[in-house]
Amino acid sequence: MINQSPEPELHPLADIDQIIHAPARLMVLSYLYVVESVDYVFLLRLTGLTWGSLATHLTKLEETGYITIEKEFRGKKPHSTVRLTEQGRTAFREYKKSMQQVLDDLPD
Repeated sequence: MINQSPEPELHPLADIDQIIHAPARLMVLSYLYVVESVDYVFLLRLTGLTWGSLATHLTKLEETGYITIEKEFRGKKPHSTVRLTEQGRTAFREYKKSMQQVLDDLPD
């Protein structure tokens, strides 16, 4: 006989987007969510991350399709601009909604 019992409902955090949930990436996406784009150096200063750490997290977000990085030269200096994609905006909204549900479900 096959067990027909319903599967237990998973905790909302079980399906949370782990790409976004990492503290450094969450910080980056939180800033990008409220602006059109941001300069790499400005983002570096806002987050307090090192060049290497920020680059690693931005690469992960870019590979996932959550951000785009536009690189150009201004005069002879390289200049990078980071922008949230529509996919990233949607993912962040879903993350925000899931986290709000988790927090709202906690007893006072």
